[in-house]
Amino acid sequence: MTKILLLSDTHGHMDKTILKYAQQADEIWHAGDIGDLMVTDALSNLKPLRGVHGNIDNHTIQREFPEHNRFMCEGVDVWITHIGGYPGKYNSRVREEIQKNPPRLFICGHSHILKVMNDKKLGVLHMNPGACGKHGFHQVRTMLRFTIDREKIEGLEVIELGKR
Repeated sequence: MTKILLLSDTHGHMDKTILKYAQQADEIWHAGDIGDLMVTDALSNLKPLRGVHGNIDNHTIQREFPEHNRFMCEGVDVWITHIGGYPGKYNSRVREEIQKNPPRLFICGHSHILKVMNDKKLGVLHMNPGACGKHGFHQVRTMLRFTIDREKIEGLEVIELGKR
């Protein structure tokens, strides 16, 4: 069983509460708009980190993190990208590939809108953790945590970090 902390859109922000939840995870996944490598340095000093760059990330961050990160976690095919859309409204950057070769778990950020939904047609679970940074139009900073146990995605929790 792997305990995952999923966050996005930090926009250079890191605080003790985020780090407290990061310490409780087995792996941390960041869905882009990192903003500053001090964010990912702080996280990767605690636990293994997987991530992607976002549209606000500079060339230094882009060299460190890819646009797309597709991997297996236990028995689950995972695809993380920053701008991906959601079931019924996938972004043109991913639409063809997700229809041809759908992952089991598709994760993106960008919208700052917390969203978890199934794409029943493709058999894909979509997650967007919202935003845990302080920049953007979101009102409440959020993250997600869940476990992957062999091929099961379980125990999904929304973590609210307070007002931005």
